[in-house]
Amino acid sequence: QVHIVESGGGLVQPGGSLTLSCEVSGITFNRAAISWFRQDAGNKRELVAVIGRSGGTNYGDSVKGRFTISRDSAKKSVSLQMTSLKPDKASLHYCNVLTALENYWGQGTQVIVSS
Repeated sequence: QVHIVESGGGLVQPGGSLTLSCEVSGITFNRAAISWFRQDAGNKRELVAVIGRSGGTNYGDSVKGRFTISRDSAKKSVSLQMTSLKPDKASLHYCNVLTALENYWGQGTQVIVSS
């Protein structure tokens, strides 16, 4: 059974930083691409960042240069370092795990960027 646990969300002031973590179990971690998506009320989920099986990364245009995604195979986790955060309404950040056969979602962790 696949388990995805996201953590690290919270309230942060504009210009601040936050690091999200996604811990995964129940799959062969090194065979999965891991992504972070965000979704706020009334809008569809949008890609924030993705890290492939071999460590290649890609970012949404709005976060390039400010966010960094990384993976730790020993801990079976992926981190998303978010810096220079811009004011934003409350949003859920979801961890997505994509294998050759399945697509899994976590429950999400909330992020609010506000003064």
